[in-house]
Amino acid sequence: MTNQDHWQSVYTKKKLKEVSWYRPHLEQSLALIKTCGLTKQAHIVDIGGGGATLVDDLLDHGYKNLTVVDLAQAAFDQSKERLAERADDVRWLVGDATTPLLDTQSIDLWHDRAVFHFLTADAQREAYVAEILRCVRPGGHVLIGAFATDGPERCSGLEVTRYSPAEIADALGPQFELISQAREVHITPGGSEQAFSYALLQLSR
Repeated sequence: MTNQDHWQSVYTKKKLKEVSWYRPHLEQSLALIKTCGLTKQAHIVDIGGGGATLVDDLLDHGYKNLTVVDLAQAAFDQSKERLAERADDVRWLVGDATTPLLDTQSIDLWHDRAVFHFLTADAQREAYVAEILRCVRPGGHVLIGAFATDGPERCSGLEVTRYSPAEIADALGPQFELISQAREVHITPGGSEQAFSYALLQLSR
């Protein structure tokens, strides 16, 4: 089964509020995004955010240029149903973030709370970072939320790589400055605890 088949199956079998990573609001992501000083026209992309509620809150805060990338069309279908007419104000891209999907230097903020910790092979991480470097504008921001060093070792039946904020920064490379970090203990819909690390980085100008 391919990665795309796996995630399509997950979102076909489960509703958004049933998956372990679901939160009504991504409070930690929003708090860090607010520190970036972005204009309402800034191009924000949510990587692996097909079923996430971040886009709802960004729309509520007046951001106008939003893209969501995910492997699973089924996740988009559920989000579009939730957003109703507001879904038309979002660009939805089905695809793999380790491959070219977005225009060069078109992104002001790259957000990911869903994908990075699943990239367990060096080649996957290298391709992912290469896409960030291609797509994010000089001076732009990257916000990665990943399972912390004491977080789950597996998620949705797949192995993950766990990180501290400093390790996220190291994985992205010297072109990025770690400007803020945070820790969050997420409570899943089933009541389990999952520790996350957040790293907000800025790409050198």
